[in-house]
Amino acid sequence: MLFQKTHDMPTADTALPGRDQPVRTDEVHYVSGRPLKGPHPEGFETAVFGMGCFWGVERVFWQLPGVWVTSAGYAGGFTPNPTYEEVCSGRTGHAEVVQVVFNPKEISYGELLKTFWENHDPTQGMRQGGDVGTQYRSAIFTLDDDQRAEAEASRDAYQSALTAAGQGTITTEIVPAGPYWFAEDYHQGYLAKNPGGYCGIGGTGVTCPIGVGVMADSGA
Repeated sequence: MLFQKTHDMPTADTALPGRDQPVRTDEVHYVSGRPLKGPHPEGFETAVFGMGCFWGVERVFWQLPGVWVTSAGYAGGFTPNPTYEEVCSGRTGHAEVVQVVFNPKEISYGELLKTFWENHDPTQGMRQGGDVGTQYRSAIFTLDDDQRAEAEASRDAYQSALTAAGQGTITTEIVPAGPYWFAEDYHQGYLAKNPGGYCGIGGTGVTCPIGVGVMADSGA
């Protein structure tokens, strides 16, 4: 039963219990060599996004100028220090996410949101393309009120563009960030370690008139 996929979110009472100790992960980023867990330079900020399989998502963000370091992880659920297998079971409540540490003097949160919308389809509910399950849901985990307001405004603008194009309703979850759990070492910088590995990044082909849009394919 542990590995059975489900579209139903668990509750705090039904979620897997997890563990006290974190899973083994990388100490530094495979590409940049910067520490995954910090310390990070003073004044830098953090964003957390769920866009389906985190392998391709992490590469999209680590390539952006102004991004200091990225990591693959889990957020939005109940199970402490979850394993990948547990998250894939649908019994932790977590989504696969990427944590982005960035220099706001070089790249804004709004520009990160643009990258978020442009590189996946936010209308698919508990899946992303062929990746099915609660862990693949579209999500923005906000760190403060300003991030939440900006995320909601960008969602509304993008929904207007989708509606005008005759496409679906955004299902993206926008909620305050809870604990972030680093994924196992083999997930970190996955597409740098495995250049021919699965990416899973795509989009709807709709562009938002104010510059928040989605490309048909990121080229990954």
